[in-house]
Order: sequence, then C-alpha cells, then structure tokens
Amino acid sequence: MLAFPSTYSVGITSLGYQVVWATLAKRPDVDVRRLFTDQGDPLHRHCDLFGLSLSWELDGPVLLDLLQQQRIPIWASQRGENDPLVFGGGPVLTANPEPLAPFFDVVLLGDGEDLLPAFIDALQLHRNATRSQRLRQLAQLPGVYVPSLYVPRYSKEGVLERVEPVDAGIPATVAKQTWRGNNLTHSEVITPEAAWPSIHMVEVVRSCPELCRFCLASYLTLPFRTPSLEANLIPAVELGLKATARLGLLGASVTQHPQFNDLLSWLAQDRFDGIRLSVSSVRAATVTPQLAQILAKRGGKSLTIAIESGSERMREVVNKKLNTDEIYAAARYAKDGGLTGLKLYGMVGLPTEEESDVEATADLLLALKKATPGLRLSLGVSTFVPKAHTPFQWYGVRPEAEKRLKLLAKRLQPKGIELRPESYGWSVIQALFSRSDRRLAPVIAAVGSQNNSLGGWKKAYREHANTLPPWQELIHNIWSTSVVLPWDHLDGPLTKATLVGHLGGNI
Repeated sequence: MLAFPSTYSVGITSLGYQVVWATLAKRPDVDVRRLFTDQGDPLHRHCDLFGLSLSWELDGPVLLDLLQQQRIPIWASQRGENDPLVFGGGPVLTANPEPLAPFFDVVLLGDGEDLLPAFIDALQLHRNATRSQRLRQLAQLPGVYVPSLYVPRYSKEGVLERVEPVDAGIPATVAKQTWRGNNLTHSEVITPEAAWPSIHMVEVVRSCPELCRFCLASYLTLPFRTPSLEANLIPAVELGLKATARLGLLGASVTQHPQFNDLLSWLAQDRFDGIRLSVSSVRAATVTPQLAQILAKRGGKSLTIAIESGSERMREVVNKKLNTDEIYAAARYAKDGGLTGLKLYGMVGLPTEEESDVEATADLLLALKKATPGLRLSLGVSTFVPKAHTPFQWYGVRPEAEKRLKLLAKRLQPKGIELRPESYGWSVIQALFSRSDRRLAPVIAAVGSQNNSLGGWKKAYREHANTLPPWQELIHNIWSTSVVLPWDHLDGPLTKATLVGHLGGNI
C-alpha cells in the first residue's frame, strides 16, 4: 500500500509520488495499491508494506489517520509479525525524520532511483525472516534508516547529546542517497482529475546551483544535476505530448539547465502550436525575451520568480545572486513578451532582517508596478523557517515576521498588488517539525488531524511540556553551531563543518 497524505487530486500531481508508485507497479514481484485521504485502489487481503510519501511537514499527522484506517498500530514498537512494515520517504523525512521516527519502521533517505529497488530487493531476500531480523538486514543498506535501531541520549537537563545505534552491528550514521544518472523523472500518470488537470510534468533539473542559505530544495538535493536534452528531455516531452497538450517543466531553477534555450527553441516549432506550456519558478536573472515570448505563444499568462527580498542587503545575506536591475528586466521582458502577469516570491523574518528591509520589498513592488503598467503583479510571501542540512538551520523563527506580513499587506493591497501571505502561525508549526527530535512524537499523536489547529498544537505541547524543550528555545532561539542537532547521525550532501562555512559570518 502506497499512501499520500492528501486527496487524490493533490497526490496524483506529486511527481515524486507518481514515480515511486510506477517503480513499484512495474515490478512483477510487487502488487502495489494506492491510498489517498478521499479514495484508494481496492485493498489487499493482506498488506506486507505500507509506504508514505511526505513532502510537507504539516501533513505529518495525516499519517496516523491513514494507519488507523488500515488498523495498523501507529507506534512502530507496537507492531507485530502480522503487521506491515511502515516505510516513508520524501524531502521532509530525508531532512529530519526524528519527530515522526517512532511511527516508521523504515525511512528511505534521499533519491529513490536506486534506493527503492534496493530496499524491495532486500525485503524479498529476507521475506521469511522475523520482523526484527528483516529490520536489522535493512539497516545495512545505504540510505535505509531504521529508527528503532537508534537511541537518543539526553543529559540530565534534557539536552540531546547524541543519537547512537543500539549495538556495534548497526551503522553509526546513515547517508542520504543521491541519484547520479543522466536521466530524471517525468509523469507516469496524466489525468483530468489532478489539481493541475491533464498535465505532463518533466523534471528539467534537480537541485539548484545558487545555494541560497535557507533553501532545502537546493542544499538537500545537491549536486545540481541536468539530464541530456537529446537523450532524456526531448524524448520525455515527446512521450507526454502523445497523451496531452499540456506540458509542465519542473525544477528549482529550470532556466539554468545549460541547454534550456535549445529546449525553448525546440518547443517553439510550429508543430507544437496547440500545446500549453508552463514553467516552474525561474531565476530572475535568466529571464529573457525569448522565454516570455514562447510562454505567451504556448498559452502562458504569467512568469514566476523568487526575489526573497526587495532589499539588496538581505539578498546578500541569504546568498541570492540577484540585483535590482535584473528584477526590473525580468518584469519588462515578461510584459514585452506578451505575458500579462508576474508572480514574485519573497520572505519575511530572515536572519538579520530589519523593518526597513521589508519596506524595501514594498517599495520595489510599487516601483515595478509603475515601471511596467498593465503587468499584473502578485507577491507570495512566507515566513522564514529553518530547515535541516542548510546553513540557516541554526536560526529560529522570528516573532517580528507576523507584524511584517501585515506591513506588506498594508502597503501593497491598497495599490492593487495581490499579496498571498502564508500563515505565520503555521510557519511556527513547520519549525516545530523541522527542528524537533523524537520527543515531539507524542504531541503529534495527541494532535492528529482532529485537533489540527494552532490552538490544538500549542495545547498538546503544553500537556507534554515536562518531556520537551521550552517552546521559545525550540522555535525561536538561535542555536550555537556546536549543539548536537537531532539529525546529526544522518549525513546530508554537505558536512556540518561545510555548512558552518557557508554561513558566511552571519551567525
């Protein structure tokens, strides 16, 4: 059983979920069924494996509902020989699985191209062994983390000192796995019932070379990888366009593929006149008139760029290699190319940010509106949340961010600029997941989806306060780079010392 913690229309749009499902479905020795919160395939008479793909911290409690619906004990320690092994993967679990670790028998860390087949092969090889024997064998595989075989150790004051294996036969650390092949992924399922109806998605790049200091999408997935245009991208696009006229090019920085302009020129051919093309967020400095013209020609209405802040100082702090002139140029090219909208993404509450930096963001948007009349502008803005394996993992959520979201709304909305803010309160709960260790698991179990409100989370945290670090320390404080992090026993692409170096003197 392969589950997704949301509805079918949302889950089937997840390229990661699609690829995992297809990988399992193509194996003759696996009979995989899909499960969503609103529907699922016919259930097995007996389920040996229950998998979950987790891309968003706040979907964590849904796992417990799905397990309970299948009559699977939510705690791994309570499962017996007749219960399925519960495994999970995805960026949330790869970054920091510890808050959810007591619910999983196995966590797969990293890219699934090699990791998932190796996991299934090992299960088949040891399928007649006892549950504990199978888990010990799985723990020997690179990238396979078995939480029950690792024990957190705390000081008398409740400070995490280390997470160590239960004995010498278990690896001391587990390393994220990285796919280094010359091909990436594309849609396996195209359906009008998806949140993005009838779209064929093609992964153009994986990771991002820019390395903004807060960015999980770049740091966790290093190195930056670009598949071959002729051998991979064009065949993947051709395959999808046999089934649909809607194409989506995905990646953290798609325009930085070294052959992206060649791909655009290929898509500009007259034989593609009937297709609708969309491109995920692009680096502002790489926007060209050609990109805007082809998107407009292929049914595009807008372009999306991430600026992080209108303040050049803040962009330097986060290592955003982007100057203000390049932002103006991107807006001008978008309008001149025939697009009607420009979507910008930014943040508040970044480390060292001052209110004047947020005012600079408002000033920039208002100046862009004046410089490109008729171009519809919108700003999506989130609160900075620290993420594991990034240089800014030691920073906390800044309470001033809530006020600064309101400041942007006050300045921009009366001027006709759409503001799409993410909830400050839910950003705090994201940080709860991204910074916590296993002691958070009882809080997650107490909240579930029934009490999944900000008040429900804070109440559950208070009720377990005697076993948890203080809220202020966990959510808001800046941590010393010498502290033991909950994920220190899980190796990401870069070492802790390298991440400290990438801080650039900011802490």
